Amino acid sequence: MKVTALAAHTPEAVRAALAARGWEAQPAWFAATGIQPLVILIEDITESEREALVHWGTKSGADVLTGSGWALVAAAASRIAPLARYDRAPAELAGLAPVLGRVLATRADPPRRWLIRGAELSLEKPVIVGIINVTPDSFSDGGHLESAEAAIEHGLRLTADGARFLDVGGESTRPGAEPVPAAEEIRRVIPVIEGLVKRGFGAVSVDTRKAEVARAALDAGAAVVNDISGLQFDPALAEFVAAAEVGLILMHMRGTPATMDDLARYKHVAPDVAAELGAVAERAERAGVARERIVLDPGFGFSKTAEQNLRLLDELATIVALGYPVAVGLSRKRFLGAATGRPVEDRDRATAVACALAWERGARLFRVHDVALTREALALASATTNPP
Repeated sequence: MKVTALAAHTPEAVRAALAARGWEAQPAWFAATGIQPLVILIEDITESEREALVHWGTKSGADVLTGSGWALVAAAASRIAPLARYDRAPAELAGLAPVLGRVLATRADPPRRWLIRGAELSLEKPVIVGIINVTPDSFSDGGHLESAEAAIEHGLRLTADGARFLDVGGESTRPGAEPVPAAEEIRRVIPVIEGLVKRGFGAVSVDTRKAEVARAALDAGAAVVNDISGLQFDPALAEFVAAAEVGLILMHMRGTPATMDDLARYKHVAPDVAAELGAVAERAERAGVARERIVLDPGFGFSKTAEQNLRLLDELATIVALGYPVAVGLSRKRFLGAATGRPVEDRDRATAVACALAWERGARLFRVHDVALTREALALASATTNPP
């Protein structure tokens, strides 16, 4: 008799073991994800629901930890899955079925495409988003691009290095930054967007919180609106994006760049951010934005301490479990400096490593300054984790 311990941090080792022994690719992948460990936190439950969970856990072999109004359940995903079925779950837990069903479906079959304006972007491989800041005061590259033509040329270099998307921003969102008038923001970004589109690069997003700026950018040829305020700043933005049928990135931030550092207070950062982002996404869908057009960004560096950012990176799968594609903006952030001791101008290696970790945890879009270095890190990370 021979015993081999398989690596269990991803489903890939189990999938490969099954495939090597004759299983077809898709059944092998679903079986591998099914026996992966799953831990779910269930909140706002009644005493009878809590008791039903404890009784179910005893019968099913799942670990159930509970307290007043909550329960934590841990087991293989396939063992927890019956709770998502009305015909298998205890009657007291019928309300859990639809919510848990969505979590399990996303885990087994995550989003593989993102609809933007006039196109569909595959998420099977990492999508690197090159940053073009046309601002005098951004935290790491403010004033670096002195003209629209310089910004356009920089964008073309980022594309040559491997960027599949370019994000153009005309308002600094560094801690303490004040808002820029819409007219000035438009003056900064529109020539750059127009120039990139004229040169044949159509995958451009505008980094803005304002519907007025978004309208001008889309008229210039942008395909995506990247709202760092998560629809908090301009109430008109959601309905405008819905009508325009473009892609929408919604980032998590509390307050504004001027106030966000004072709002970095969380009970448990990843579930708290997931709950707030989930509410923002639901708001966008109610306004008419198609789910397939929404990407979520947990907002690294925005209203979060260095320790909270590191926890959020490690627990990024909690955000991925919401069922939307996830983008991360890790580039040169302060928490990378806190971890490595490197100054802002020397954090691109740490950025690349952080992006590789984020890919393993389910992120699919990566907004960075140094595209070439990140592309290599993500090429290696994706080569080891991509299912067939």
